[in-house]
Amino acid sequence: MQSAAVELVSLLADVAPRLARITAFIAAGVFAANVAVAFGLIRYVAGLAGWLTRPANLPDEVGTAILTTAASTTAGYATLAEYRESGLLDDRATLVAVTINTFFGFVQHVFTYYVPVLIPILGIRTGTVYVSARAGIALAITVTGVLAGSVLLSERNVNRDALDDVDASGPDADDRSRRRRIRAAAEKSWKTLRRIVPRLAVVYTLVIAFVTYSDVESLTSVAEPVTGLLGLPGAAVPVVAVYTLDTTAGAVTLAGVDAGIFTTRTAVATLLIGGILSFAVSTFRRSIPFQYGIWGAEFGTKVIAVNTGLKLVFISATVALLLAPVW
Repeated sequence: MQSAAVELVSLLADVAPRLARITAFIAAGVFAANVAVAFGLIRYVAGLAGWLTRPANLPDEVGTAILTTAASTTAGYATLAEYRESGLLDDRATLVAVTINTFFGFVQHVFTYYVPVLIPILGIRTGTVYVSARAGIALAITVTGVLAGSVLLSERNVNRDALDDVDASGPDADDRSRRRRIRAAAEKSWKTLRRIVPRLAVVYTLVIAFVTYSDVESLTSVAEPVTGLLGLPGAAVPVVAVYTLDTTAGAVTLAGVDAGIFTTRTAVATLLIGGILSFAVSTFRRSIPFQYGIWGAEFGTKVIAVNTGLKLVFISATVALLLAPVW
């Protein structure tokens, strides 16, 4: 009993400094991100959207929805749904617009999750490469949407007369004072930390305990043929398994693996493979309720199919590139 207590104290002493450092980075990052959002930084990034609509044969007004997506995914999709319901866009044009939306929806997560949360957990090098890979995937999907629009869309897919019935004013101006914006950013940051940090503490402690007191290599040896074929270490198996259920916990699991087991390329490839498998979970947990709520079941299913299919293609291509033995 005493020995177990000593081991527990030793474990917590090992975990506490790491957890405190990660929490400090997350707190600073989340607060900075929320301040940036409150002062409209994301809208400047999203202003690039207008450059994409014309080559895709879409009205300039669709850029409003894309801009809105960078600040609020729900608001952006709701604007596109209004365009579709009014008759401005037919189903094909709406799917193209949704595809173009991908990168700008990703931009929001860069500010609110990837930079303030994931990079501190993974470390600067691995975290930056991973976020860059996800950004490249999102951008590739957006470019695919633009190219598809240039080929598949024409004036037949757009009814510009319907614009008279559409509110295309975009996001309302934020007339809050500077102090109120900062206070709102701090309150939002506290809510985020209150949700993330307790879970992070539990998962991080369990991961460190598992790595410390278990023979991870023997537990993952059954996956050697698969991981060996892909050039991944056996330790990739638990990372993928956890990441499939929870991305933050999966990143923590990877961060808890001993140094030297993963290279930057194999670490990023492992997380991306976990992302592929997590689609099954996230589709039922988030995508179906969200997309069906916005579009209805029939068209929502089409949106999910297009989004998921394109992500699978480009994530798989990125994993193949990362694991290619030629560089």
